[in-house]
Amino acid sequence: MGLDFIEGPGEDFERALECAGFGKFHFALLTICGLIYLNTAMGITIISFVLPSAQCDFQMTSEDKGWLTAAPMLGMVLGSYFWGCLADTKGRKFVLIGALLMDGICGVASSMSQFYWIFLMFRFFNGFAITGAMGICFPYLGEFQPSKYRETILCWMELFWTVGVIVLPGIAWIVIPMQFEYVTDNFKFASWNLFVAVCALPSLLIGFWLCFFPESPKFLLECGEADEALEVLREMFASNTGESVVDFPIRSLREKTRNMSVISQQSTRSIRSLRIRKPKELRLLILEIWEQTKALCKPPHLKYTVITCLIQFGLTTSYYTLMIWFPELFYRFEEFESLYPGQSATVCEVSSALATGVNSTLSEEFCSNEPIADSVFLHTLTIGLACIPTSFWLPLCVHRLGVKFFLVFSLLVAGGVTGGLYFVNSTVTNLVLSCIFEAFTSLGISTVYCVMVDLFPTNLRVMAAALSLTFGRGGALIGNLIFGFLIDLNCIVPIALFSIMLIVSGLLCLLLPNTGKGALD
Repeated sequence: MGLDFIEGPGEDFERALECAGFGKFHFALLTICGLIYLNTAMGITIISFVLPSAQCDFQMTSEDKGWLTAAPMLGMVLGSYFWGCLADTKGRKFVLIGALLMDGICGVASSMSQFYWIFLMFRFFNGFAITGAMGICFPYLGEFQPSKYRETILCWMELFWTVGVIVLPGIAWIVIPMQFEYVTDNFKFASWNLFVAVCALPSLLIGFWLCFFPESPKFLLECGEADEALEVLREMFASNTGESVVDFPIRSLREKTRNMSVISQQSTRSIRSLRIRKPKELRLLILEIWEQTKALCKPPHLKYTVITCLIQFGLTTSYYTLMIWFPELFYRFEEFESLYPGQSATVCEVSSALATGVNSTLSEEFCSNEPIADSVFLHTLTIGLACIPTSFWLPLCVHRLGVKFFLVFSLLVAGGVTGGLYFVNSTVTNLVLSCIFEAFTSLGISTVYCVMVDLFPTNLRVMAAALSLTFGRGGALIGNLIFGFLIDLNCIVPIALFSIMLIVSGLLCLLLPNTGKGALD
């Protein structure tokens, strides 16, 4: 290829990343990170199809459903920072594999649960695990990308989320209506159990596939492992160009001044090599995590830490609460229209009517009916399909309009649409507003992750994302509990609250800088 080998004290990482080329390796990495993001979209919203299907097996009231939707969110609250700390100290790939395998195993176990509280517990652990994968896949993908491609590649992740939103109701539509039931004296496995098991398998498969990918070279360099980072870049070069690894023109990397203060002061070893089982090394690891946490909570990072946490709180609370409950709302409209043909009512009136009638008593006659009408699956599938235009709009126009524009625009539109839910009086209008809401809020979630890759340095990047996710999941937990308790009593309160939170989040995005132009710190 006529490349000149670069000798000397060490080459800048961004220059070395450019020399590694852009091609086959990056597309494979985008594929697996996209599948992780797709899988999280399925894992987070799977409960929305379980609620109406399993309510008779578990004899669930609206409050029980509220707790069931809140359980994964509680797991996410506790899991976000746990996985973030591990990823910024032990490595991105290591934590991604662990989180995916845990999610898959707990998903399969939950599908076999025979009691409400056991199912609740496993869904808690599913939330605990899946939040790790969700918070790390963006930084992991971004740290392999040259500056000129990074923003666009990260924005393509939105398309995978959309596919996940489409695939989930498709699987549910195929599996849940099946006349399948295996029953013994102490065990029952119905079609909805099979649906939960099927949705758990991708986590296991993706986790095993990820074993064949390397650790982030940017993270390795941050840990002082320059030789290992160079080896990863050589493998990337060989995969992208078809040349031998020995032809990679960079011979050494310039090591960055190590920010991991506790480790660098008390040990010459890489932080990745510390073993949790040894008390002395565990103490060093905990001290390091504490130092990094303090760094996020003081200048120059404090401002963006606070802003991103508030944005995530408002956006995530609204998105995950409403997306999990949309199939339930569709189901309630179907029930109302079958009980009172020709009558129209708002979503609040429908919920109130069913709460005082069939829904709250859970009569045997009601439970023996078909749990979910085909139209509910179709409506949810339509919501996913409605996201396709915005999923292409984001990566194709992000360089022209900027990530900040997409953040502000998407959140303000979503806030207005959420307020409009109060005026919904039919399944059709509910569907239209739901489509717009999903398209713009999912766009907002993906762009927040894109921005955070640039806002924080490598040693704090995943931890910062995890901290903001903790606030977001905490909001989602509260939101699901509020919605579960108030949907039958006074649903105008949560609708107005979520609308205001989205609008405020959109305005906060104006305080963020323009990103995506320079090399990662």
